Amino acid sequence: MTVRATLTKIARQEDLNFLLTNRLPRRWLTLLVGWLSRLEQPLIRDTCLALWRLFAELDLSDARTTHFRSLHECFTRQLKDGARCVDPDPTVVVSPCDGIVGAMGRVVAGSVLQAKDAPYSLMDLLADTELVRSYTGGSFVTLRLTSGMYHRFHAPYDCRVQQVTYVSGDTWNVNPIALQRVERLFCKNERAIIRCQLSPSGYLLTLVPVAAILVASIRLHCLDVPLNLRYRGPNHLSCAATLRKGEEMGWFEHGSTIIVFAPPGVTLCAALRQGTLIRMGQPLLRFQARDA
Repeated sequence: MTVRATLTKIARQEDLNFLLTNRLPRRWLTLLVGWLSRLEQPLIRDTCLALWRLFAELDLSDARTTHFRSLHECFTRQLKDGARCVDPDPTVVVSPCDGIVGAMGRVVAGSVLQAKDAPYSLMDLLADTELVRSYTGGSFVTLRLTSGMYHRFHAPYDCRVQQVTYVSGDTWNVNPIALQRVERLFCKNERAIIRCQLSPSGYLLTLVPVAAILVASIRLHCLDVPLNLRYRGPNHLSCAATLRKGEEMGWFEHGSTIIVFAPPGVTLCAALRQGTLIRMGQPLLRFQARDA
């Protein structure tokens, strides 16, 4: 299937997905699916996988294995060795995940775009005045993981994870239709705010994985607790994890969105286009020439 055909199919699926998911009790449905996805009974597993395929463009061709004990094991699958190539260019910050490029651009007056003509306040998202100030005049890019994609995310550059802030919240669907209809959606949903100090430049890059309906659980290797609906927030969790570019940071229990914020001096790659597919390890941001 071509990339264009894949994106068209995804768009049609998301119309139905929005109508079904946002008219239901999101929190309880999310908890139910989280429990159901871990059951290893073969009939339940196979039925769940079959239903999932009806609503998702599921491609397991690059998965390490195609035999899973549960739906959850399929959601959080790992890749074959060599399935992704991490750009080695020291001036390039790579995409932390597979995804579809959404809203992107400059941080203007403390606001960024959720979708066309739908701004939201960075303070509402990050809840930290100093952190917001550091991205004034910087750049942002939204990466949306559809439900059938690879759900693990990786270090976009050599870095030290300084702190993770967990913010509890709702579980709205985060597909494009919802982003156009629900104001400040990212600020309402459950999310983790991951501060990464790049090495050796010292730039502070922030990743914001945002949970959604059916997927409200985020796991990070640098923390010994799952970040999910049962874990109350906001909470500031200290970290001291050092990661190499492309090293796995954690995963969503299903799929959702990662918003990347970069300070002045780190800009979006010129080739980046909204609505296109990007793979983990491909160029996302670039240091300006004087910082290369």
